Amino acid sequence: MTIVSEYEDGGQPAWSNEATHRMNRMYRWQRFIYDATRRYYLLGRDQLIAELAPAPGATVLEVGCGTGRNLVQAARRYPQAVFYGIDISTEMLTTAIASIARNELTDTVRVAHGDATNFDPARIFAVPSFDHVMISYSLSMIPGWQDVLDHAVSQLKPGGRLHIVDFGHQERLPKIASKLLLRWLTLFDVMPRRELLDVLKTLAERHHANLDFNRPFRGYAQSAVLTLPT
Repeated sequence: MTIVSEYEDGGQPAWSNEATHRMNRMYRWQRFIYDATRRYYLLGRDQLIAELAPAPGATVLEVGCGTGRNLVQAARRYPQAVFYGIDISTEMLTTAIASIARNELTDTVRVAHGDATNFDPARIFAVPSFDHVMISYSLSMIPGWQDVLDHAVSQLKPGGRLHIVDFGHQERLPKIASKLLLRWLTLFDVMPRRELLDVLKTLAERHHANLDFNRPFRGYAQSAVLTLPT
């Protein structure tokens, strides 16, 4: 299994190329310890997977799939669904591919190199749209995160669902804990999206969609499910 790229013809935009290099520099070595360390503070990922509940034969895309951890967990839990993932970092995708192969999931999980704001699933996966799109702790790292949400919704089938979990406001945590966490996150260019609820409300209104939004773990995280009408 090799890395499939949306830009195999050399047409990768300069800004996407820069983002790939930036993320590769960040994760070139971190990818080897990423899953072991992030399990302690990327809260809510397993709950997102548990609530995914895709129907048999459903297609599920993860935007910003990283090491493939969520895809592997979800594919194990829902063996009758088909999973796809994109990421801007080819270093992370190398780890994802190894994990998918190690877990013998190459028949049901595929990953590719692509930009979250403008990827073309028909081109890279031969899949025009998806039943589910999940975004786990990626929005807080992507400068154009609102474009990511717009594009993700546009890739859903009628009745499709967008699942999100990311860092929240930490409004119900002790102030010192919140301050230290936010300072630590900035070291990795991570910025919680305080406007996420408002942006999702606007998206839901535009698409006549249903929005379920929560701030679990005392506000440490924020999670949402946006469901399009059928």
